[in-house]
Amino acid sequence: MRSKSLPLLSAVLATFVFSAPVAALADSSIAVQGVTLVNKGRVAVGRIPANLRDKFGETFGSGSGMSIDTKSWVRNADGTYKGSLWLLPDRGYNVAGTTDYRARLNTIEVTLAPVAPGATPPAGKEQSGVDAKLIDTMLLKDDKGADTTGLDPVNGTRPAEGSMPLLPAAPNGKISLDTEAVARLPDGTMFISDEYGPYIYRFAADGRMMSATPPPAALLPMRNGAVNFASNNPGPGESAPDPKDPTSGRQNNQGLEGMSLTPDGKFLIAVLQSATRQDGGDSSSTRENTRALVYDAVDPANLKLVHEYVVPLPVFTNEKGKTAVAAQSEIYALSPQTFLMLARDSNNGYGVKGDKSLYRSVVAVDVSTATDIAGKFDADKPVAPKGVLDASVKPATVSQFIDINDSADLARFGLHNGAPNDRNNLSEKWEAMSLVSVQDPKLPDDYFLFVANDNDFLTQDGFQVGAAYKGDGGGDVDTMFQVFQVTIPGLATK
Repeated sequence: MRSKSLPLLSAVLATFVFSAPVAALADSSIAVQGVTLVNKGRVAVGRIPANLRDKFGETFGSGSGMSIDTKSWVRNADGTYKGSLWLLPDRGYNVAGTTDYRARLNTIEVTLAPVAPGATPPAGKEQSGVDAKLIDTMLLKDDKGADTTGLDPVNGTRPAEGSMPLLPAAPNGKISLDTEAVARLPDGTMFISDEYGPYIYRFAADGRMMSATPPPAALLPMRNGAVNFASNNPGPGESAPDPKDPTSGRQNNQGLEGMSLTPDGKFLIAVLQSATRQDGGDSSSTRENTRALVYDAVDPANLKLVHEYVVPLPVFTNEKGKTAVAAQSEIYALSPQTFLMLARDSNNGYGVKGDKSLYRSVVAVDVSTATDIAGKFDADKPVAPKGVLDASVKPATVSQFIDINDSADLARFGLHNGAPNDRNNLSEKWEAMSLVSVQDPKLPDDYFLFVANDNDFLTQDGFQVGAAYKGDGGGDVDTMFQVFQVTIPGLATK
């Protein structure tokens, strides 16, 4: 999708206030200065079976990142839609440590048969509105054409050479990738963000690495005075890093989880999953102040950091009555200054022990009035020591847009949040999000917002890296797509 600039939308979102509830209309809308963003609710749900295997014979893993191929999207005469999307898995089945799983990108063919907003699907067909089929899988190679790996780069790096910077490397010599978000360019190349680095990689259309962009020094994981990309998830025969956590930079497994190109393709926005270690990221209760990086992407081969902002993550009260911070899992850029952000709690849902999630939402983020901290709070100067934001810094404004845990809306599709912890209880990790027009001239500002889970490869009939496995916890966690119909004024597509 390509879009005109969004000054009106930026102005609307600039009035949102994160710290206080926003008055919502009955249809879950946010009205500001005569312009309204509307959540019309779920209109479709669908699944891909947990035990599906890709063309390499390995268990299919689902949505750490998603990008809809908007050029393929077609509205049929009967009101259904057809198109394709790219779905990015992470580093493979890794409950008991990481494995030599080759990074890859999946192509999914989708047929969407949405119900009208607020309508209930026919009995027995509540979760058949999205028919998703795996049609291809492409391996992601390094810049020399070699396989990459999901193995933890415990104390391992490949030295900088040529135009490539220092890279995370596993003990077997392969470049380690824990891929989290994907943004496709018109020429077929793609940006993919990473948890280990946390880097932004550019890959060719055939899956070969073309470039790597390191983050500002403040985000680089440091141990013993040196960059160390380990995530404390050693593979077979590997030793744990010492210390197990970085002393500064991104926390283990909290890298560039969200990334998106602006609709005009000129800017790339990436957001750290939660605060850096030095900014309170050493605790789940103080990791609120994460960072958003805005790159000039006019020349995709040479990303240039132009802005950096503090984004306050949503705060909620957990089951023990204590303050907790929801980590962000994905973003979708609406303009250079505004984006949707998917945020959630952890350890609750089908496939894990906890059953009821206390926070899963899509929020709207606006940085237009936030302090640009680019180059000002880097390696030696925290922006939020112990989680307390520097008084000179104004953060982005954030407001809830969609409550994914809405019980009434879930029930229309045979789903629930909480006990019984069965396959109709939402799974833990909702990490993928993308947007496409409804292509209805009567509703020019309406879009389908796709949200998908990361199923962590959890199945009782799994096979990866040459061996069968049964997923931890005894569950078969399907890949699930939830589709919401939303109205976003000002998001005009070409």
